[in-house]
Amino acid sequence: MRFEWYIARRYLFGKKRASTINIITGLSMFGIAIGAAALFLVLSVFNGFEDLLGSMVSRFNPDIKIVPSEGKYIEVTDSLLYTIKSVDGVREVSETLEEVALFRYEENLQFGIIKGVDSLFNKVNSIDSAILDGYYLIGRGKEIGSVGVFGAGVANSLKLALGAKVTQPVAVYMPKKKKRGALDRPFRTQFLIPSGVFSIQQEIDMQYVLAPLPFVERLLNVTKKRSAIEVDIDPEADPVQVSKVLSGKLGTAYDIRDRRKQDEAYYKLMKLEKWMFFALFALMMLLVAFNIIGALWMIVLSKQQDIAILKAMGATAKTVRNIFLFEGLLISIYGLISGLILGMVLYLLQKHVGLVGIPEGFVIDSYPLSFRWTDWIVVGVTVLSIGMAASVLPSLRAMRISVTKREK
Repeated sequence: MRFEWYIARRYLFGKKRASTINIITGLSMFGIAIGAAALFLVLSVFNGFEDLLGSMVSRFNPDIKIVPSEGKYIEVTDSLLYTIKSVDGVREVSETLEEVALFRYEENLQFGIIKGVDSLFNKVNSIDSAILDGYYLIGRGKEIGSVGVFGAGVANSLKLALGAKVTQPVAVYMPKKKKRGALDRPFRTQFLIPSGVFSIQQEIDMQYVLAPLPFVERLLNVTKKRSAIEVDIDPEADPVQVSKVLSGKLGTAYDIRDRRKQDEAYYKLMKLEKWMFFALFALMMLLVAFNIIGALWMIVLSKQQDIAILKAMGATAKTVRNIFLFEGLLISIYGLISGLILGMVLYLLQKHVGLVGIPEGFVIDSYPLSFRWTDWIVVGVTVLSIGMAASVLPSLRAMRISVTKREK
């Protein structure tokens, strides 16, 4: 095996009779380097957006969310809350209650989700860090009546302008579910005073309005019923392990969701897009493989006499085949190393300088990147596999060169 590697290295870096071979070999390495850098950066960009999404929704979604396995509501009891709080790693527990409602401000109407939260909601979710305008006053003892914090999308639809002072409360309508008389109103109505506007992520901003938990209880005409129990855990605690313990203690009546499970559909979509783009760039690298085939084919043709001599000295067809397989692999390895170095340089420049920006109106100024060691493994396996596949045909051609072959 060492002999085959030695000959392959000599053929690759040794002086060729035709300068065209050197040019094509160099182009092959350059193409592989560019392709490897592109594959690495594509994975890094999608990793960056995934981390960005996680950091954004963490201001609204808790570390762990407990929802009913069946039905809409959890019947909250002191024993249930005690069981949750007794689990190692649990730091804070917040109760929430939400339902679809109709909001009206002056002449503007908008459907959304009214979410009742308690005084601990901000500690579980850090929602006040997402306030764009006004203040987060829920649970702080500063309410004047019933205050609400509106998602930016809902606020825009209702044309709420806190800076210009709200002229009247926002009416919240909830349909009555029980049978009504002919003269009864079909909706239960409560009034909410806007105290702030938050912005987290478009889907959340366009739907949610936060209000005190008693306010939503009155609106729904329920008590001690919750849509979810939201749990904040210690930074050192493992969310997966805490979820398993909670699941074991609470039983099958509850669905325990960590952050990824809460946005499972979105993460699956991002992962699908990530690997589709990766596959697209990998297919583009197949074009580079034709350069490898061309370079190796020309090397085989220029080394026919050497191959014949090697066979005459006892080298088997398998040995000759391995020489050119290893030569293709060497081209791929050197191209891969160069590409990863180039990709890492561009990665650091984007992280610290921001080479490629994002148009105004987005939450960040430049494309986010996130490095993961597993990306290097994926890129390496992909590039080397393509390089080895491109080396097969020239290697088989070298195997068929006769011992009696002589240079003309």
